[in-house]
Amino acid sequence: MNEPDDAAARGQLWHGRFAGGPAEALQALNDSLPFDRRMFREDIAGSRAHVRGLVRVGLLNTDESDAILAALDEVEAEMQSGQFGFEASDEDIHTAVERRVTEIAGPAGGKLHTGRSRNDQVATDLRLWVRRELHELAELVLQFQGTLLAQADNAGSAHLPGYTHLQQAQPVTLAHHLLAHGWALTRDIDRLLDCLARANVSPLGAGALAGSSLPLDPDGVAAELGFAVRFENSLDAVSDRDFVAEALFGLAMIGIHLSRIGEELILWASTEFGFVTLDDAFSTGSSMMPQKKNPDIAELARGKAGRLIGNLTALLTTVKGLPLTYNKDLQEDKEPLFDSCDTVRLTLLALDGMVGTLTFNTDRMAAAADSPYAAATDLAEYLVVEGVPFREAHAIVGALVRDALAGKDSLAGLVAAHPQLGADAAALLEPGVSVRRRTTPGAGGPEAVADQLVRFTEQLAADRARLTDGP
Repeated sequence: MNEPDDAAARGQLWHGRFAGGPAEALQALNDSLPFDRRMFREDIAGSRAHVRGLVRVGLLNTDESDAILAALDEVEAEMQSGQFGFEASDEDIHTAVERRVTEIAGPAGGKLHTGRSRNDQVATDLRLWVRRELHELAELVLQFQGTLLAQADNAGSAHLPGYTHLQQAQPVTLAHHLLAHGWALTRDIDRLLDCLARANVSPLGAGALAGSSLPLDPDGVAAELGFAVRFENSLDAVSDRDFVAEALFGLAMIGIHLSRIGEELILWASTEFGFVTLDDAFSTGSSMMPQKKNPDIAELARGKAGRLIGNLTALLTTVKGLPLTYNKDLQEDKEPLFDSCDTVRLTLLALDGMVGTLTFNTDRMAAAADSPYAAATDLAEYLVVEGVPFREAHAIVGALVRDALAGKDSLAGLVAAHPQLGADAAALLEPGVSVRRRTTPGAGGPEAVADQLVRFTEQLAADRARLTDGP
């Protein structure tokens, strides 16, 4: 066989078909090593399992496998310590690992790729990486939920206005408001674990697209790598990136939930609201205005959501028209995934610290919540108990509110003088009364929230157990 003269060409895994090396522009565009090198642990783990599978089916002898496995250990140590020497011909992490294994193990290293394609190899690496990363991110979500729970516990009976259309609506306890964000994050954990279940399928053994004529052991390799099952269809195995899209959606939803928390903290920290005071360690100042304390973490949480949504959109656009099976377009799956995982990790950690160190100005909250107009629904429900149809009750109270705002009298005075309401109904307008009347299951009053705190604590324990038992 005539080997190409170009040294770079000889370094390529596919050099045998070509008489010369790749153009510089091709190599620059084609190489994924700058970002996929972070999967080196997964690549080495998959290679170890693959080697042991080759031994089981007689394609490697013990001496060869020992040499390759020892070389893989050395490569892993070099990469972990930062001592690994990458070369220009290392177009991806798979090439780099195999090249170095062959240098260390000699001819035995040339057998590492037996029965394997980079198509099923990268799919395996990515599934292993997603499995580990999403598990860690779910733990961070759980940690943040614990912070919200701790603040809700400490809030006691403190209350503030609830809002619709960003207009004061009905009062709720502060604990109820904090737990609302906590329950939303519970759904995020559900989504991550649901995605993990579908990511937990081994593609190794699918080859380039059609399997292999060699007596491989994909079931044994899948079991060794901790996958729940192996693939059922080799074409689907190497081309499936559904699990990446699902991961990106789950991460985007976390980002959206964190953005909503950030938006509220931005409002609450403003002079106009004054509901919270930011800790110095989790806020910033102004280079020009000495009086400023800015909620940068909350603003970045709000801003990062757009980035996460963009990453999801980018991948969906990439895969929407791809024919079976592997196409180089699929190299575009990793950068958005890695970026989204990094972004969510940083945002969770920073927002967790910010929320955990907040000082809640409960007197300011109560003053805003105890407007008599916030109890308007209580007045209508008072009439309903007296037998008045709700629509009629709504109209009666609405007219009283209109008269009070027009300056005819205070709302309390108008209610006390109304023949269908009177002093008992006027007492409902007293500070702190309305929030205590929210007693239905899941409601925002102290009694219902006490039960909710127990339920949320139980939910966190159940999710912690699911993460412990998960892949």
